[in-house]
Amino acid sequence: MNTQICKMLGIDFPLVAFSHCRDVVAAVSRAGGFGVLGATGFTPDQLELELKWIDDHIDGKPYGIDVLIPENLSIKNEKGVTHRMLAERIPAQHKDFVRELLSKHGIEPSQMLEEGRVRSPDAPFSLQQEHALKLLEVSFHHPIKLIANALGVPPQAMIDMGRQHGVTVAALVGAPEHAVRQAKAGVDIIVAQGGEAGGHCGEVSTMVLIPEVLRAIKPIRDVPVLAAGGIMTGRQMAACMAMGAAGVWTGSVWLATTESETSEIFREKMIEARSRDTVRSKGRTGKPSRQLRSAWTDAWETAGNPGALPMPLQSLISEPALHAAERAAERGNVKARELVTYFVGQGVGLVDSVKSTRAVVKEFMEDFVEAISDLQTLMEE
Repeated sequence: MNTQICKMLGIDFPLVAFSHCRDVVAAVSRAGGFGVLGATGFTPDQLELELKWIDDHIDGKPYGIDVLIPENLSIKNEKGVTHRMLAERIPAQHKDFVRELLSKHGIEPSQMLEEGRVRSPDAPFSLQQEHALKLLEVSFHHPIKLIANALGVPPQAMIDMGRQHGVTVAALVGAPEHAVRQAKAGVDIIVAQGGEAGGHCGEVSTMVLIPEVLRAIKPIRDVPVLAAGGIMTGRQMAACMAMGAAGVWTGSVWLATTESETSEIFREKMIEARSRDTVRSKGRTGKPSRQLRSAWTDAWETAGNPGALPMPLQSLISEPALHAAERAAERGNVKARELVTYFVGQGVGLVDSVKSTRAVVKEFMEDFVEAISDLQTLMEE
């Protein structure tokens, strides 16, 4: 396809796939789309290994990375913050609430410490700008074509690094006023993410947000917009491009692939789920994020809960607990399975089976062509 995004990224089909799994990233790019690796959770050394693996398995196709540099973070200006230091700030009532919730689902609280630990307590905290910039420094030693940021305007240092290395800079937004700020800041691509999306998202639907964003940024400068939020098929992709989007940014659809990092249990729950089985909750990160409804999300909405902590403290209690729940569920603990959840959009209702990443890309292309053909037929009639 001859679109602005295809030219910028050197791809055949303007389907961008965000994933935390290197296998998905490589498979999407090999199939003609553009894979983007969620890099925030890695250390610089780990990211070096991940990118080296991608380089060796992507057949020379282009790809990118995504980092999180929140504009509004309670520890934004603190230096040298570790997970241990942050854990000491978690109130006792929140720790007790989580312990009681785990016990109610047949999980010994000690299991959360033994099996749920995600990172070393003395590791630097990953959501601060200094960590993200170190990840970018690692990334520029690899043939990446795009760097993307979520939860705010990228810091000027990130934009400057992109310019210096000739790498496209993208940013995610959930409202037209956010898009205006991004356009004025100088980003190359705006990803307009509707409320249907998994993970951190706003409240406005994709169908409404795309034309709003396009109208808002038009007087400023020509910035291509990728549509995101609930997009699981090529026909939806065609609809977004009919509204003026230059392509699509997708995430949830790759969670149900054979290459995905998600557990077998979560994939089963995705297939079982309807679109109404997702909720926007602060119970995982401290900011509203869409995820599969579970006993965990319900607990943070019921009377008597202590209230979600601000980002990043909430993640320090949710991630270990949910990892422990998943491990217990894998061992056959039925009650623990009720807690299992993950970030996923409302498009989960369209998931009916687990497929290979390549098969999903192929279906996107076929559905897209059919949709365009149908529209052309209507014009002929």
